[in-house]
Amino acid sequence: MRAAPAAATAVSRLARRLYAYAFLEDLILLYPVYALLFSEHGLSAAEISSLFIIWSSVTFVVEIPSGLWADLFSRRRLLILAPLVTGTGYGLWTWLPSYPAFAAGFVLWGVGSSLRSGTLQALVYEELGRREATDAYARLMGRSQAMGTTAMMAATAAAGPVLHLGGYGAVGAASVAVCVLGALVARTFPDSRAPRGTSHPAGTSDEPEGAEGPEADDEPRAGGFAATLRTGLRELRGSPSARDAVLLTSAVTGALMIDEYVPLLIGSMDVAQSTVPLLMLLVTAGVAAGGWCAGRGARLLGPALALAAVALAAGAVSGPAGVVLLAVAFGVFQWAMVTCDALLQDRVTDRARATVSSLSGFGAEVIGVLLCAGYGLGSRIWEHSTLFVLAAVPYLLIALVLRIRAFRHRRRTRRTR
Repeated sequence: MRAAPAAATAVSRLARRLYAYAFLEDLILLYPVYALLFSEHGLSAAEISSLFIIWSSVTFVVEIPSGLWADLFSRRRLLILAPLVTGTGYGLWTWLPSYPAFAAGFVLWGVGSSLRSGTLQALVYEELGRREATDAYARLMGRSQAMGTTAMMAATAAAGPVLHLGGYGAVGAASVAVCVLGALVARTFPDSRAPRGTSHPAGTSDEPEGAEGPEADDEPRAGGFAATLRTGLRELRGSPSARDAVLLTSAVTGALMIDEYVPLLIGSMDVAQSTVPLLMLLVTAGVAAGGWCAGRGARLLGPALALAAVALAAGAVSGPAGVVLLAVAFGVFQWAMVTCDALLQDRVTDRARATVSSLSGFGAEVIGVLLCAGYGLGSRIWEHSTLFVLAAVPYLLIALVLRIRAFRHRRRTRRTR
């Protein structure tokens, strides 16, 4: 009789820590002003672009190894390390402002982001599995992302006044302090994983309910990096459903890179420049709402993506009034991204969960870079509204594939009856 309340309490405790970690991850006052910081220290547009290239390259290189680390070592310790690495980069930007320091900061930012990518999802799903509560995964992750979006909005609102009162030093110090707080929150995460050399799917642990986890995971697990990578690839080869989930998650997440261009789309509309941030706030609120809705209606993924694609295209060509449709579209895309991640976690085992999640993240990065390249080339020919209409096509194709697969599944089910 005591097991169920204890499990519910543990899940609630995990949720609070997850929400706090996600909020602090994005409560970085440097985010809205770092481009200004770079330009004020003499960097040209080409030099700033080169920093983004460095950032993307580091993410590509570290994404999969970080997943292997998370499956070999303590996931909690990686989550503690991630904000400290990122915060070190922010410190370099703030107190040693120069191109080499900015470049090093982007390297550290990329490493820190990769350490979190896949690791946080694996830890949360595994801990929920130990308490037979994996059905709460999408809800928890969706709300954590909504908390992150809210933090970004708060950081954007606070950056200006803090910059005015204390300059970049105050903005940078606040950002570093937030990273340290994030590491402290990460220390409270449970990490009750199987002993070295053993593995089992989530929810099958023999350890007592509510265990916070041994520190034995500080040492690498048996088999090493190559064995862990082979395990992850073997899971994908042997499980078509897991492979499909990786492809689906990569496609939905990677295509969402189009949100980086929303300010350009809104700026191209017939609105005053001072109105652009307010309209962007509406879109951001839609994204947060999508995160809060995660965990519901997973069966409607295909139709929802199709409707969101139509809303994206219609909103792009409707002028300022269409921003409401954009908010709806990006809210659904956020919901869909979390839903796809939950499907992926349901179809892999704990042995290489973070590795497979990182493979999905790597695929999303590839798709995102291709989308950015296509947008850059297309901008020489078409207006922003036209490019957003074209960006809706991948989501329509994903919805069509899901529809076809659902139809085939129903037909096979009828034949076997």
